[in-house]
Amino acid sequence: MEPVINLAVRAGALAVGAGVFSELCLYDVDGGRRAVIFDKINGIQKQVVGEGTHIRIPFLQEPIIMDIRARPRSIHSSTGTKDLQMVNISLRVLSRPLEEELPEIYKTLGVDFDDRVLPSLGNEVLKAVVAQYNAEELLSKRAIISQQIRRDLIKRAAHFHLILDDVSITHLTFGREFAKAIEHKQVAQQEAERQSWVVAKSDQERKAAVIRAEGEAEAAKLISNAIAKAGNGIIELRRIDTAKEVAGVVSRARNVTYIPGNHGSGSSGSSGSNLLLGIGSDK
Repeated sequence: MEPVINLAVRAGALAVGAGVFSELCLYDVDGGRRAVIFDKINGIQKQVVGEGTHIRIPFLQEPIIMDIRARPRSIHSSTGTKDLQMVNISLRVLSRPLEEELPEIYKTLGVDFDDRVLPSLGNEVLKAVVAQYNAEELLSKRAIISQQIRRDLIKRAAHFHLILDDVSITHLTFGREFAKAIEHKQVAQQEAERQSWVVAKSDQERKAAVIRAEGEAEAAKLISNAIAKAGNGIIELRRIDTAKEVAGVVSRARNVTYIPGNHGSGSSGSSGSNLLLGIGSDK
């Protein structure tokens, strides 16, 4: 019985020792993370520990786990344009630390390095770039401005050992004054277009009047030439045509009576004239 008890005690002691060893001497680094070792004698070690299970010296070495995965962040800024218009602009930044520089990043910035660096850098770059353009250019040259912001921000972040995988403008709005100015400009453009149409219409009417006057002058010239060649015959012909039209209208009119004049020859040789009498009907 004694050997069994001794074996159990040894197994228990071995298990306790393994547990203590695992707790004090082993540590795990998960995927997407790296460890920086803080040595209480030598300080931060330059070596970066990768994924897996590793051994440390208990009570002397402390592993600091840091995330190296790309993380998104939104940066908001309210700034002025070149023509003194206020604009609200937002950036989406995808950033991650430079792996081999993790010890230096931890010593200078700590574990929350992105919270310490990116907001101030983003605001500074946004204000510097937006101030180079006026409000209309922010809309018409958005791609160029986005590339410039990306280039400047990547350059500034490199000084802090940060890599920016993506920088993009997600939100861009203007102040009320600029919106009113755009509305007034659109109204002025529409009014200018209407005035241009009115001018064009007047010009066409003027040309039409000139052409009509030229046509009437040409017609009068032709009539004068015809009269010069054929005498007053054409005038008599038109008078007869007009008399026919008048007679047709009068014949269809009601309450009109035609009284022919006396054309007999008298001692004085005078002749009468035809009469048209309008006889009103009783209502």
